[in-house]
Amino acid sequence: MEMVLQAKDAVEWTYRAEGAVNLVLAYCGDSPNFMGKVLRIQKVSRNGSNYGNGHSALTNHEYVLWGGVTGIASAPTREIVEQLYVQQIMCPLLGSEHVDAGIRINVSREFLEAVENRVLHSRPSWRVDDAKVNLLCDSVLLIADHSIFPFGMFKEDFCISVEIKPKCGFLPTSRFIAEENAIKKRITRFQMHQVLRLRQGKISQISKYNPLDLYSGSKDGVQKAINSLFLTPQNNFRVFVNGELVFGGNLDGVDTSSHIADQEFDDALKHVIIAKDGMKANHFLELVAEAVFNSGLLNRLLEVQKLDVIDIEGAIHAYYDIISQPCVVCREKGEEILTGKYSSLHSLPMHERLKIVRDYLISATAKDLSMMISFGSKSNMDQGSSHNVVYLHSTDQSFHYKASFIDLDVKPLKKMEYYYELDQQIVRNFSESKEFENGELSK
Repeated sequence: MEMVLQAKDAVEWTYRAEGAVNLVLAYCGDSPNFMGKVLRIQKVSRNGSNYGNGHSALTNHEYVLWGGVTGIASAPTREIVEQLYVQQIMCPLLGSEHVDAGIRINVSREFLEAVENRVLHSRPSWRVDDAKVNLLCDSVLLIADHSIFPFGMFKEDFCISVEIKPKCGFLPTSRFIAEENAIKKRITRFQMHQVLRLRQGKISQISKYNPLDLYSGSKDGVQKAINSLFLTPQNNFRVFVNGELVFGGNLDGVDTSSHIADQEFDDALKHVIIAKDGMKANHFLELVAEAVFNSGLLNRLLEVQKLDVIDIEGAIHAYYDIISQPCVVCREKGEEILTGKYSSLHSLPMHERLKIVRDYLISATAKDLSMMISFGSKSNMDQGSSHNVVYLHSTDQSFHYKASFIDLDVKPLKKMEYYYELDQQIVRNFSESKEFENGELSK
């Protein structure tokens, strides 16, 4: 698409969401080129700690790590690296039918400045304090808006979608996990991290969600997980009606249970679920669980997550070898690299150490992504629609749905150190907390 977005175009884009790396804007204009699309705009940390500046691609060590991936070695910017990573690595692993790698759109600095000013009031204050729009970028990513069906498919103006952050769905078994951290083999990372986040004031209550329920392979387990996410959504469960966020989110640094009261949410579902007042939300959660179970996406996602075979406590040793630095972890533990517990890792051929770290970072992407599931009434859709169908027994309704993965960012190699430090902090905090009693979460 040969065009450059200018300052005047900023009025056609509204704030949708953001993560640690990107700002997401939804299109609100009438150009057929952009209808049903969102923009992903790279952010930069205000303290200067961000890995990217819009004009740096791979570090020397990342070049070695990812250089075998078609096109990445010659990518001129980090943004293009991100797109190639999705195209070449994540699409084959997760299924191209569930991933949109997007296209690059050129933008002017004036457009980025105008966008930043326009969305400032919509962003959570803690996000504003942490990062701003990266004004050095000369292009942004245009991808499908997974909160709605493709433009032109509706016979009526109705679509509801849910965004779920599944998180890590397995317990590690690596022999490289230290004995004092063995709790990792019994309690999920998500549950332990909740305790730390509560202590840090990032959440107001601990979620009842257990990722193992979602990945259980049973309808009852999936339903339990969806119900738990709904009760304490934080930023792990969000609902959109016609592209507008109506439930869940993280608005002010502390999680909010919803944007609207229970009755209002029930009212928001009046064009979606045919049921008595007060029951629509329950039936909607049944619909979500049914679609999650039927889609089979979690099985595929779990396979990618399990590329992390030896846990960060093992992978960190391979990382220090790749960057040609003395192993900080071995030094702190008083281990001899050649004769200690981790000597087998340090003596591996370099191509195997590269694979360990590469697989760990791919797994990290899979543990941090979101699933978007969008629903449209089957009666309101074109008969020729190729979308999957889910039947809601409790209301005798059928819905078309599409399921997609989003937020597939490549993780910076340098972040390996952060992952290790956070892992140790999470386990240490949990082991010292009142939530930990005899190796289990207190009831």
